[in-house]
Amino acid sequence: MKKTIQVTKASGESVPFDINRLKKSLHRAGASREVIEEIATKIRMQLFENIPTKKIYRIAFKLLKKASAHNAARYHLKNAIMELGPSGFPFEKFIAEILKWQGYETQTGVISHGKCVSHEVDVIARKESDIIMAECKYHNRPGIFCDVKVPLYVNSRFKDLEYTWKNIPGRKDHNYAGWLVTNTRFSFDAVQYGTCAGLHLLSWDYPSKNGIKDQIDKLGLYPVTCLTTLTKTEKQKLLDKKIVLCHEINMDIRLLRTIGVNEGRIPAVTEEVKKLCEQLFKNGNGNGDS
Repeated sequence: MKKTIQVTKASGESVPFDINRLKKSLHRAGASREVIEEIATKIRMQLFENIPTKKIYRIAFKLLKKASAHNAARYHLKNAIMELGPSGFPFEKFIAEILKWQGYETQTGVISHGKCVSHEVDVIARKESDIIMAECKYHNRPGIFCDVKVPLYVNSRFKDLEYTWKNIPGRKDHNYAGWLVTNTRFSFDAVQYGTCAGLHLLSWDYPSKNGIKDQIDKLGLYPVTCLTTLTKTEKQKLLDKKIVLCHEINMDIRLLRTIGVNEGRIPAVTEEVKKLCEQLFKNGNGNGDS
């Protein structure tokens, strides 16, 4: 019987290698069956005991990029979210954009007065009588969990603000919700407390089938850091200009010229952007402007 190869996750945990999990992630990125099987075969040939999962990812990403830039961009999504740094502001704007595309009016970095103290709220979102206060916890490396202390802290801030908001004339009967959003994962205790306290928790893969990765796929709102046709420096220049969505490039490709992308490369970048924004087109949004 062939020995099962162990792999080392970013958290340091050692687990058995699961080829089906790799295939599933490639399929989710849009790779064809033929490309998936080819990549899986080449990955098997390069496995060794306790190989880091990040090395497996890099091999798969490189192979997928040769077959399809926009599929590689989707496969890069989790890492791309972690590249929305080094500050947490681009991640906050990204979450605000997800809410915006779901019909909310959004603001970021708002100073709001609570019953006891003032708070800087990462994202405030409003839709009719629904008001959301979202606290965003951004991490720039994998393997980090939001433990129970974070929802405890966020819930206390939310309750302090909710008291004041409910006493604003005409807003007593509004629906107020506290959100905690992270680009990594929650610990078991964090989920247990957050659920019990009535906080809305949103992480990379929580709630099941409606986490950040699922919402991005449904809406087609991919971050510019996904793009394989731009350099790391060029992507950072876009973030410095507060451009976080591929859709923003699709709406105005002149943004590429402002960060120094030469004319010869622009068609490849715009083609990748359009492929990533296909879901927006299906939803009736995302017309480009050259």
